Amino acid sequence: MSKKKHSEHHEEHVDESWLIPYADLLTLLLALFIILFASSQTDSKKYNSIMRSLNQAFSGGVGAFESSNLIPISTEPNMEAKKYDQPTSAQPQETYSEQQQLQKEQKDLEQLKEKLDEYINANSLSAQLDTKLTEDLLMITIRDNALFASGSANVKPEAKLLAVAISDMLAQYPNYRIEVAGHTDNVPIGTAAFETNWDLSSKRALNFMKILLENAQVGPERFRSIGYGEYHPIDTNDTTEGKAKNRRVEVSILRSVKSPQIKDVPK
Repeated sequence: MSKKKHSEHHEEHVDESWLIPYADLLTLLLALFIILFASSQTDSKKYNSIMRSLNQAFSGGVGAFESSNLIPISTEPNMEAKKYDQPTSAQPQETYSEQQQLQKEQKDLEQLKEKLDEYINANSLSAQLDTKLTEDLLMITIRDNALFASGSANVKPEAKLLAVAISDMLAQYPNYRIEVAGHTDNVPIGTAAFETNWDLSSKRALNFMKILLENAQVGPERFRSIGYGEYHPIDTNDTTEGKAKNRRVEVSILRSVKSPQIKDVPK
């Protein structure tokens, strides 16, 4: 009697074995929806990542959502750095444009030097004026006795013609910056007008620059003046001739592009 009751009680339990295939079916449906969703996206990288994750999940591997402490070994460890080292398509064009600009400046300054030299020779000014073309600039050096009386910063009336001629030539090359610099010898001045050679050289440069700027064709934004005093000599101050060379005004036409390949052009 007791055995019969026990058997009946056991048969009352619900059979739950159907849950296993049902869970598998839900998993497959979830995987299907994920694949369909991924297929509708344009990002192929995300799609490939999801596919790899699903394959690894069903095969018992490591999925994309599981962390790993392993560092993958690249066949080319500097591949990322090499990518940025490669020259871009814009670099050759920039280099070419700079080279063109360099050649244009060289041609311009050679032409300007030739015009200045012709003017100097035509007016017999070779003892007072000099031109020099370097890798940085074209420099016009003017002895102080051609422009000023001793100890004075007032430009001589006859020297104004020289300033006008130089200004007319500079107006033909409007893309260059101009520096006007004054220099003295090392003899102290100490006058009422100028306390030091700094003051004298600065005022001389400024006064000569003002005459250059009287030409309406010359843009004043291109110009600057500076006084160097006695501290940039080009000759010895121990002789009268050396001191005379050191007293000067320099008008420099400055390059915007410089190259070490450009050598000094002989005078």
